[in-house]
Formats: sequence, structure tokens, C-alpha cells
Amino acid sequence: MQTVKRIFHFYINGSIHVALAAMALTWVTFIELSLSLNLRLLGFVFFGTITGYNFVKYFGLAKFHHRSLAVWLKIIQVFSLFAFLATGYFAFYLNIEALILIGVLGVITFYYAIPVMIPKRYLFDNQKNLRQIGGIKVYVIALVWTFTSVILPVLNYDVVINADIVILVIQRFYFVLVLMLPFEIRDLVYDSLKLATIPQKIGVNKTKAIGVILLVFFVLLENFKDELTYKTLLSTNIIALVTLVFLLFSNKKQSKYYSAFWVESLPIFWLVVLLLLS
Repeated sequence: MQTVKRIFHFYINGSIHVALAAMALTWVTFIELSLSLNLRLLGFVFFGTITGYNFVKYFGLAKFHHRSLAVWLKIIQVFSLFAFLATGYFAFYLNIEALILIGVLGVITFYYAIPVMIPKRYLFDNQKNLRQIGGIKVYVIALVWTFTSVILPVLNYDVVINADIVILVIQRFYFVLVLMLPFEIRDLVYDSLKLATIPQKIGVNKTKAIGVILLVFFVLLENFKDELTYKTLLSTNIIALVTLVFLLFSNKKQSKYYSAFWVESLPIFWLVVLLLLS
């Protein structure tokens, strides 16, 4: 049992689960746009997510405690190195437009963890990076996920950006933003007030109300697409309903893996629904 628990902890803490979620959300885009499955692009998203998330999460720990790292952190470092090498390998199979976007997202990820010159009045502590700027963390994450899961496949397949693509981008941004809200609610007991998260500024109930409104728009926008199919319409309604349930049941005292595992699993669930309907 202890072995299973350790493996599960590594699965979560090593960002494997979140990487599967990002890969699943990109796969959803393939299905919604009727694109042929590109395993190399999915591989890039999977390993790139592991690399990016572990860099953001563990950069500070590795920087200040590199001589006395815990065994688990050393393992994650080695794992992240292999993930980085795999990311580079899969990047060779992407076109130049996709690589330019990746470069931009890479810079954002870098400065999300690395100190930059930011006026102190925008920060909640002395860690001068993008995630410390009051009120923008959740939007930066939603934008990165949206561009990775939608714009990256569009650019790599040379898809013409039309009204349907624009709607899909807005939908994906709303969806990821709602996925972030249970995390924001969970972190209320840990976050400094200067971070100015959505629940801190307007409270838990209003945060959930905003999430409900975003999910309503997420569903309604599907009906404005020129190429509307039964499976995408049904899957959109199903994932919106399931996400709504998780949002409404989220609270400051949620279980350890409520957000980190179950909420993070929703993109995977969405993909499964679409595959079953296909």
C-alpha cells in the first residue's frame, strides 16, 4: 500500500497528471476541428507540460536547497530532465509557426518562476515573478493552456483562423478559467491577501456565481459555430454539467486531491466522452 501511495504522490507531484490533462485538452481540439491525430504534437504537449510545471513548482526549492535536496525532489529533477529532452525531441517535428508560439509561451513560463523587474506595489512578497503580480495568475495560466491546447494545433496544421476558431479559443479560455476556481478557493487559507485572487476579492459564493456564468457562455457559444456536430454539442453540455458540480462543491476545506486530482481530471473525462461519442 505504501508503494502505491508513493507512486501516486509522484504521479501528482511530478506533474504527470496535469500533463495528461493538457494533452487530453489538446486531443479534444483535434476531434472538435476534425484534425488527424498527431502523436508527436501530443507528446510535445505532455512532456512540455511536465517540464514547465516542474520548473515553476520546484525552481525555488532547487535554487536554495540544491545541496540538501530530499530524495523525492532529486527524483523529480531527474525525471524533469528526461521530460525536457523529450520535449526538445518532439519540438523538431513541429512547424516554424508552432515553434514561435512555443517560444512565446516558454518565455511566459520562464518569467512566471524567475524574478524580473516588477514594481513592488504589484507583488505580495519579495519573489519578483509574474505569478506574484496581484490578480493575474489565474488569467496567465488560462491563456497559456488555451494557446497550447487550441492555437498550437491550429498553427501546426496551418488551419485558417475563422469565426469557429475564435469561438473555440474563447470557450477554452472560459473552461480553463472555471477549472482554476476550485484551486483558487482551496488556496484561500494559504494565499496572501495581496495576491488578489478572485475569491479574495469577491468571496467564495460570488466566485462560484462567476464560474456558473462562464460555463453558461461556454455552452451557448457552441451554438454559434458554423460547423456544429451532435457529438461536440453533447460533449460540451456534459463537461459543462460535470464541471459545474465540481465547482459548486468546492470549498476552502476540500480534500487534499479534490482539485489536484479530480478537478484536474476533467479534461481527461471530456476527451473520454468525445471518444465514446465518435
